Amino acid sequence: MIRTHEYDAVIVGAGGAGLRAALEAGKRCKTAVVSKLYPTRSHTGAAQGGMCAALANVEEDSWEWHAFDTVKGGDFLADQDAVDVMCKEAVDSVLELERMGLPFNRTPDGRIDQRRFGGHTRNHGEAPVKRACYAADRTGHMILQTLYQQCNKEGVEFFSEFFVLDLILVDGVCGGIIAYEIATGDLHVFRSKSVLFATGGYGKMFKITSNAHTLTGDGPGVVFRRGLPLEDMEFFQFHPTGLYGLGILLSEAARGEGGILRNADGERFMERYAPTIKDLAPRDMVSRAEFFEIKEGRGAGPNRDYILLDLTDVDPQVVETKLPDITEFARTYLDVDPLKEGVPIVPTAHYAMGGIPTDITGAVRADHAGALVPGFYAAGECACVSVHGANRLGTNSLLDIVVFGRRGGLAMAEHANATKLPDIPEEPAKHIETMLANLFEGGGPEYSADVRTRLQAVMMDKASVVRTEESLSEALTEVQELRRRYDQCRVRDRSKVYNTEVTEHIELGYLIDMAEALVVSARARTESRGGHYREDHQLREDDHWLKHSFITKTGDGELQLAYRDVTMGRYIPVERKY
Repeated sequence: MIRTHEYDAVIVGAGGAGLRAALEAGKRCKTAVVSKLYPTRSHTGAAQGGMCAALANVEEDSWEWHAFDTVKGGDFLADQDAVDVMCKEAVDSVLELERMGLPFNRTPDGRIDQRRFGGHTRNHGEAPVKRACYAADRTGHMILQTLYQQCNKEGVEFFSEFFVLDLILVDGVCGGIIAYEIATGDLHVFRSKSVLFATGGYGKMFKITSNAHTLTGDGPGVVFRRGLPLEDMEFFQFHPTGLYGLGILLSEAARGEGGILRNADGERFMERYAPTIKDLAPRDMVSRAEFFEIKEGRGAGPNRDYILLDLTDVDPQVVETKLPDITEFARTYLDVDPLKEGVPIVPTAHYAMGGIPTDITGAVRADHAGALVPGFYAAGECACVSVHGANRLGTNSLLDIVVFGRRGGLAMAEHANATKLPDIPEEPAKHIETMLANLFEGGGPEYSADVRTRLQAVMMDKASVVRTEESLSEALTEVQELRRRYDQCRVRDRSKVYNTEVTEHIELGYLIDMAEALVVSARARTESRGGHYREDHQLREDDHWLKHSFITKTGDGELQLAYRDVTMGRYIPVERKY
């Protein structure tokens, strides 16, 4: 069965970016949120440490210092006009959330408390600064709860457990989406004057990741298959403190409160890699330092394959009150007491800097030259505005979703109120019906789960923290072979109600798309910058590579690369010392 709905604005994804967009659009036009999950189960809820803003509640600070740290942390690949927008609007964004009821931690005099986070400094790198606003180590969870309540107050309609399968484009104009209702197996056509994607990241292409099982690149995958470009796909951030063997994230807030990284010899090794701010260096630097410590035989444990996060010198009261989830995770999953012993950690795939290219209003770019897709917007981790450059600064993700989610919601509402509902084909979901029917026909030899397991292993081994021409070439060959195997997969479960085999199969297709785009983009960029580290090209090359990559899939399945210059500003590239 195919059902049709009509709205002024449709947001796909109910994490922080989607809800913030829905809140603004919902005040101005008829708005719906289509989400694969119930909104408060979205991955924003896993964000622990904080949301940065130069409030200067605890120490002297300014938005210009915040902007400098963002540009420098992103290894000078961030567009500085977008960075200025984000850092200027950060203060008002935090105060807006406070007025909505978000329960931030407080200073003794009642102000929003702030703590240190990696890469945040005062006076353009002079020393660490307390800039992260936080609600214990559950800040993302509190943002989700607060925004969901506000959306309900404004009458936003929610379609939970609906899985986006296609974007309706007619002559380059966005006219809506097609979604699969997981509970029934029905297809739904959502006609809309404007659409915003806020579908999150795609970290599940890696074996060890902090990402939820649902982060499979659905939004960017749909866009990619529609012939629209993806930007900066080679840049993927590995967070330095994932629980050993699991990838479950331990927030950077642990180091912000005084936690120290140690190798098997008990050495605080970050003093060698970043002598000024040590353990609070940007995430790409810390992850590589851990990688090399392990590679050179200084890892801890019987196999010398992890690093220790030492919290034993931190005030136990601080650990228990400001980092409750972190201590719970260590005790539950590794049977380790952080108050008495080091916690085993390894780098874990955490955040995609690349994604759907947008301008500072959230409008999606149709190509690297700057043309826009009328009626189509994106925000959050699935988008690339680009404020994170080659390496996202800690706590900028929650800021990004709130600032650009709000801007995207305003822009899509303005567009919707100034235009009529676009015409769409008579049977816009016919090709999706055919695709689903083909999944149930015959008995292909492959199982999606086997293909997914191999994909994750290949990407972790050959395209993660450290890369080379050889490893990326091998990864590309294997990913292309896995695509051929994927095409031989069939769905064995014929049921309509909550058929997770169907949804997981489709998700795997998106992950393969994202993996191929990442590997091709990374292989072409013959330099090291931020989260993209080439052991065979270890230097950053600003003369040639100070530009964004745009990768597009042609009608015959070939991938094409194009480039756009980075938008510069006050800060020129310098050596990245910490």
